[in-house]
Amino acid sequence: MNFDTHRAGLLLHPTSLPSGTLADAGRWLEFLHAAGFGVWQMLPLGIPLTGLSPYQCASAFAVNPALFPDCDVDPHGYADWQARQAYWLDDFARFMVIKAEQQGAPWTEWPRALRDRDPGVMARFDAVHADDLEEVRRAQYRAVVQWHALRTQAAARGIQLFGDMPIFVAHDSADVWAQRALFLLDETGHPTVVAGVPPDYFSATGQRWGNPHYNWPAMQADGYAWWRARLRSHFEWFGLVRIDHFRGLAAAWEIPASEPTAIHGDWVAAPGAALLQAFADDMGDLPLVAEDLGIITPDVTELRHRFGLPGMAVLQFAFDQHADNPHKPENVRTDTVYYTGTHDNDTTLGWWRTLPDEARTQVMRQLGVGEPDAVPEAMIATVLESRAALAMLPLQDVLRLGSEARMNTPGTDDGNWAWRFEWDDLPSDLASRLLEQLRKAGRCETQPKP
Repeated sequence: MNFDTHRAGLLLHPTSLPSGTLADAGRWLEFLHAAGFGVWQMLPLGIPLTGLSPYQCASAFAVNPALFPDCDVDPHGYADWQARQAYWLDDFARFMVIKAEQQGAPWTEWPRALRDRDPGVMARFDAVHADDLEEVRRAQYRAVVQWHALRTQAAARGIQLFGDMPIFVAHDSADVWAQRALFLLDETGHPTVVAGVPPDYFSATGQRWGNPHYNWPAMQADGYAWWRARLRSHFEWFGLVRIDHFRGLAAAWEIPASEPTAIHGDWVAAPGAALLQAFADDMGDLPLVAEDLGIITPDVTELRHRFGLPGMAVLQFAFDQHADNPHKPENVRTDTVYYTGTHDNDTTLGWWRTLPDEARTQVMRQLGVGEPDAVPEAMIATVLESRAALAMLPLQDVLRLGSEARMNTPGTDDGNWAWRFEWDDLPSDLASRLLEQLRKAGRCETQPKP
């Protein structure tokens, strides 16, 4: 990422558009352009396994066809695309068709021959279910064609699409089923250790995500082929990609699978430098953002700096007595993507309303505002006026919405990922007001890029 830029963007997942899909993405791009924003950030586009979380998906490569409106696409190019994507597409199609046939059961509960991918059984399955498998593949192609058109529209308006790549993949996914040797599993396919984070700001018991850990020696043996293919796939969709939980490339929290929480575990080193070097060998420049929130050790920062990756800062985390807090505006460097809050935070207004009086006084003092009602707007202004190369605002903060519009509460299962705005929520003068604010902050993008 070019740290000489001084851009701004909005964070909004497609499910939060009024249609809940990309059907109205064109109108959204027009709003972004009219308001002067140059970046649209979204969450992962995969197929949620249970509930709505885009961080536990059926594939590390496939996108969710439900995000795309029903339409016919020109089949021209399908055969060539299918051949180029066969390394993941065929197994993904098998996984989805078997899963439907097995009433959604996780792959570890399938009949053993299917669970263990017996060659003869799989060949017969392919023959019997050829039409179903083809429909799964074609649904992915329809999404690709529509996304290509969307990305072209965005580029014509000078808007970069910013994606999100979870560092881990779901256990009940096509990737783990098809390539068990790349993950730490027992003989029945169950994880021996699972991923998460220890107790932190978000949760007193940590977060037990349940994802399997990687078998790094096996991945090293083939030159990280799966990871390299995964990154290439993401850049077919996005111009900029965030690596969620970047610290897991330096060391990851391994929780014994038998543990019910994330309290007990161990930090286990990961070969992040070798992996990022493999990416750099493939791509040269790495248009990646390192999600480095939480407890970050010097080795994580050194890894990020070694490969020239921007990190993240969140203004909601800035209000304490520690002068070296990296989230404080005065400490934010240019190699940073600066947020008022992320999808895991409460909205800024919701956060502000729930602060105790002493903390509210501290916030107002640090922001230099005298009226409580001025805090949410001052938070936005502070992020926009910072040195960060990229300032990102959740749409909820721009609309001054409270906790009812929160996207996700980590460590909880209910009520997450469901928020949507309505077009009537956008005041008629909002784009012009934002455009003026971005101009004053030197972050305005109004001219299409070549």
